[in-house]
Amino acid sequence: MKTNYNIGIAFILTLFSQTVSAQKTTRIDSLVNQLHNPSDKQIMVTAHRGDWRNAPENSLQAFKNAIAMGADIIELDLNKTKDGVIVIMHDQTIDRTTDGKGKPGDYTWSELKQFHLKNGLGRVTAHTIPTLQEVMLLAKGKVLINLDKSYNYYDEAYQILKNTGTLKQAIFKTDAVYEALKNRYPKVVDSITFMAVVDLDKPDARQIIKDYQQHIKPVAFELNFKTDTSAILSDYGFIKNNGSKIWINSLWASLNAGHDDDTAVDLGNTKDSWDWLIAHGATIIQTDRPKELLSYLKKRQLHR
Repeated sequence: MKTNYNIGIAFILTLFSQTVSAQKTTRIDSLVNQLHNPSDKQIMVTAHRGDWRNAPENSLQAFKNAIAMGADIIELDLNKTKDGVIVIMHDQTIDRTTDGKGKPGDYTWSELKQFHLKNGLGRVTAHTIPTLQEVMLLAKGKVLINLDKSYNYYDEAYQILKNTGTLKQAIFKTDAVYEALKNRYPKVVDSITFMAVVDLDKPDARQIIKDYQQHIKPVAFELNFKTDTSAILSDYGFIKNNGSKIWINSLWASLNAGHDDDTAVDLGNTKDSWDWLIAHGATIIQTDRPKELLSYLKKRQLHR
C-alpha cells in the first residue's frame, strides 16, 4: 500500500514538474529553438523593415504591427549619430524617410529625434527615428531581430543587446567572407548569433559557405540570386546537414530571380513564388507582405 502511495506521489510530482517546465517555455524560447534547428520544416517569417505598408518603415509602430500579426523575425537597419547612438535607418541619409536632410552622423541624437518619419506615400507622420535600444526593449521576449547593415556596428550593438538582456534574440549578418569577419571582430564573433549573406551568382559561393561552416557554423545562410541556375538551389542539403537554416528573400525580383511577393500576392501565383522558395530549401522567408505570407503558411500548416 505504501509502495503504491509513493508511486502515486512520484507520478504527481513528475506531472507538476513537466507542467512548470512547459509554462517556463516562452514565445521567444520557442523562436530561438526553432531558429537553431535546421531540420524544423516550419517556415519562419521575417517582416522587412517591419510592417512598413501600414506605418513608416523602421518605426516603432511598424515593429509593433509586425509583432501583433505574428511575425517571427523583424528586419531593421543600423546607423549611428554624431554622438555615437545606434539608430534605425536604412539609407545613408535621412532625406527619403524623414522631413530632414543629411546623414544620421551629421546630428547628435537629441538633434536627430526632432525629425519625423514619412509613411509609404511620402507624407510626414508623428513617428520619429528609434534607437536600437528602444527597439530591443520593445521586442524583448516577443520576436527575433535581424540586424541588417550592422557590420560597422557589431561592438556597439553587442553591448546594447547585453545591456537590454536581448542578445539571444538578435541575428548579426554580413556578406563579408569568414576571414574578414574574424579579423575585424575576433572577440565578438563567437558570442553572437550569426548569419552569412551569400550571392549565389558568384562562382565562389559554395566555397564561402563551406569556409563559414568549417569555422563557426552560422545559424543560417541568406541566399541571394538574380538567376535561379545555381546548383546550390537544388543541392542545398549540405547547408542544413552542417547545422544551418536557409533564408531566402521574397522581396524584389533581383534577390530571388522573380520568385517574389508580387508574384504571390498581386498575380495570385504562389506556385512560382513562395512555394518555389520553400521547395528550394527556404525555412526562413523575408517578406514585404508578412500578413499575407503568414496567412498562406498557416493554411498549408507550415507556420506555428
